[in-house]
Order: sequence, then C-alpha cells, then structure tokens
Amino acid sequence: MTDYRRIYAPGSTWFFTVNLAERRNNYLLVEKIDLLRAAYRYVKERKPYRINAVVILPDHLHCIWTLSPGDGDFSMRWNLLKGHFSRAMPQGERISSSRGKRRERGLWQRRFWARLLCDQADFNNHMDYIHWNPVKHGYVRKVADWPHSSFHRFVEQGIYPMN
Repeated sequence: MTDYRRIYAPGSTWFFTVNLAERRNNYLLVEKIDLLRAAYRYVKERKPYRINAVVILPDHLHCIWTLSPGDGDFSMRWNLLKGHFSRAMPQGERISSSRGKRRERGLWQRRFWARLLCDQADFNNHMDYIHWNPVKHGYVRKVADWPHSSFHRFVEQGIYPMN
C-alpha cells in the first residue's frame, strides 16, 4: 500500500484539484451545482474555512482555501464535502470491485491534488489558473462566459477587469 503523506499547516492557504471518478462526458458537477453548493455550506458550518477562489467544471473543480487558525485538516473537509454531495445523489454509478468491498460510492476520485501556497505570487498564479480553466478546457471562449466561477465576484470587487 502507498505511504501517502500530507502536510497539515494550520491557518494555511491551499490550492486543490478534485475530480469525479468518471470524467469522460460527465457533467454532474454543473448539472447538480446546487447540491455541490449545499455541500460547501454544510462543511463551512461545521469546519470554517475561507474560499478564496473556485471554479466548478463539469467533471472536476479547482479552488483555493484558507483554513482557520489552529486548524490544518483540509482532508477531513474534503471527506465531509464529498460525502455530503454523494449522499444527496441517487445511487447508480459504476462502482469498482475495490470500492464495493469498502462499501464506497463511485462518484469522486479517492484522492485529490493539494498544493500549499507559499507566497503572493504563487497565490496569484493559481488564482489566474483557476479562472482561466474553463477556457483552457474549451467550455467557453472568454473567462467571463463561465458562470460557475469566483471570477465574477472579483470583477465586482475591481480585482479583475471583465475582459
């Protein structure tokens, strides 16, 4: 078994990528965006954190979170979020034999990608990456055209121009 280790730094800021298990032609996250938003709220009520930036794509999402001072457990937050979203969904997805043995659902990839952001330049680069992602994947031609993104909030705040 893989010896998988993560750094848990209380109050730190992280960039995450989280994928659905079945990504090909899967639009679940945008089709069920209200359930995903409810899952985010559910977790924030129980374990506060700040969502600095987010983009929800059909089959994966990227976000930047800043954790509460004294709390570095982002894995537990992702476990709560994925679980809350999954329980709101009807069963019926393909479940691998290894997931079946563990009585797991098959909506999300088990792991997620996490990167500790170390300075303002790193933060800014990941912020731009998040907001550019729908264009990169060919869903829209302009960042402003993707509705499931914190980009619009940053335009309202004068941080990004609309174009």
